[in-house]
Amino acid sequence: MRPAGCEAEMLRALAEMPFIDRTDLAAVTGWSRGAVHGAVAGLDKDGLCDAVPHATGLFPAAERFHLTAAGLARLAGDEGMSLDGLLRARPVSARWRNILLERLDALAVIYRLAAVLSGVAYPIRLRWYRASPLDAAVTLPDGRTVGVVRRGQTADRSPFANRLWKLRQGPLPGAVLVLMPDAVLFRHSRRMLDGFPVPVFLAVESDVASAKPDDSVWTPQAVSAAVGLRQALERLEPGGELPVDAEPQRAALPEDLSAAGPGWHVPDCLLPAVLRPAEKRAIDLIGDWPWIALGDLGGMMGVSPQRVSQVVAPLEALKLAVRPEGSNGRLALTDRALTMLARRDRTSVSMARGRWSAAPLFPTAPFHWTNVSGRQSRQLLRNLEHTAAVHAFLSAMTTQASLLEWQVEQLDPPRRASRYFRHREGMRAVSPDAFGVLKKGDTTWPFFLEWERRAVRPSTMSARLAPYLRYYSSHRPTDDHGTRPGVLVVLDDDIAQTHFLRLAREEMQAQGVNVPLWVSHRAAVEKLGPLGRAWRTPADPESPQSLLP
Repeated sequence: MRPAGCEAEMLRALAEMPFIDRTDLAAVTGWSRGAVHGAVAGLDKDGLCDAVPHATGLFPAAERFHLTAAGLARLAGDEGMSLDGLLRARPVSARWRNILLERLDALAVIYRLAAVLSGVAYPIRLRWYRASPLDAAVTLPDGRTVGVVRRGQTADRSPFANRLWKLRQGPLPGAVLVLMPDAVLFRHSRRMLDGFPVPVFLAVESDVASAKPDDSVWTPQAVSAAVGLRQALERLEPGGELPVDAEPQRAALPEDLSAAGPGWHVPDCLLPAVLRPAEKRAIDLIGDWPWIALGDLGGMMGVSPQRVSQVVAPLEALKLAVRPEGSNGRLALTDRALTMLARRDRTSVSMARGRWSAAPLFPTAPFHWTNVSGRQSRQLLRNLEHTAAVHAFLSAMTTQASLLEWQVEQLDPPRRASRYFRHREGMRAVSPDAFGVLKKGDTTWPFFLEWERRAVRPSTMSARLAPYLRYYSSHRPTDDHGTRPGVLVVLDDDIAQTHFLRLAREEMQAQGVNVPLWVSHRAAVEKLGPLGRAWRTPADPESPQSLLP
């Protein structure tokens, strides 16, 4: 038997929080899980709500519920308002539904955060934003307000900084909670938030997904000591003003959702619901490393060749990944997949396509790097030997790390691996081929990778080393990573390796800067593996060493 009043409250809650799962719905509404399950089952049976499946690497498979057209009509009648008024007042119109479905992976984390907030201050009111720099905002029972900003994995530094700048212009809530995809971007974003007008607390998204109210995962912008969400709210001052999205010009009644259809004809907005966690991970990896070979993708995912083929097959069927004829089976994302990632992370679709599209400039012309429309994708294909070598190195490292009971916790492509810093009143950067983090227990080992084939002359070698000498002459490596990352340099042969080690030792001594260099060459890495005794250091160039402590 369903408790009286529970179904009516579930109708209102699903109108304010579409695509929430029943666990978080119970926490936010304050009803027991049994009551919520019973009420939602009743609404579903009466055709007033429906569900879409969803799963990510952070959340197991669950059903996420939303109101049907019949449910919206029932709620409008219960609330004594017109259906058009309801569609304009709540995030339930056809346009809103598409937006929220496209952000479904982000919604899951923010709903979990809202559920934890409800355990600290009940009842809360959650509001979604379509165009504001905020993703969402929460109003607490005493009127205090908290904004939520999520930085997606594909969000570049400059656009995200611009988003934070717009947020500063107000109106501002009483505090802002910022979700970061990893610990490195967490540290970088703290600097972007210097002098923010209201308290800011940052956390890594994966920590937020599993944290309880008193787990110390939230770090205030100005200090390094992490606090729990309960403590963070204690520092929240009264007041704050929430932005208001412009009223939509159109508010159409959404059609009932269905991922079923002939073949693989799935609507774009439903892709985050249809894709499985392994498929989403493959899309992220292909997006990070365009033109990757199937075997290298399997290595980075830590799965067998048979399994990676099973993962990629539906991506190709859904027109999310492509292996153009003439590409030797190398994978890239389609424009459809690039659009999906951009909308998930609230980044520019046109910018993503302009940089990374694998679509041909001239569809009837043969496959060639000059006929690829994405600027960055075109350059990676132009330098395919170098691109493939980096992919193979990272794939082999992931496989070898697993055998040694380590794990590759993070692999960043060049666009996220670059580090910008000030040096002698000028802005400088290191721009490696990759950045990664190896982890075993509580031990982490971050590194930059430079796969260098052109540094064969002393002047070229010196030019490659110079950015790292500037970077490591400051405190920034430790500020950016919590420790000083190793710099892995792989050269073409052992002669180039010997010359580079000598030059690096001389320049570090001359400038008084110690760069944690590890130098190897292609044949040694291929024979012994990236984590084998294939490396030499300027301090001891005669003794081969392994990277891991």
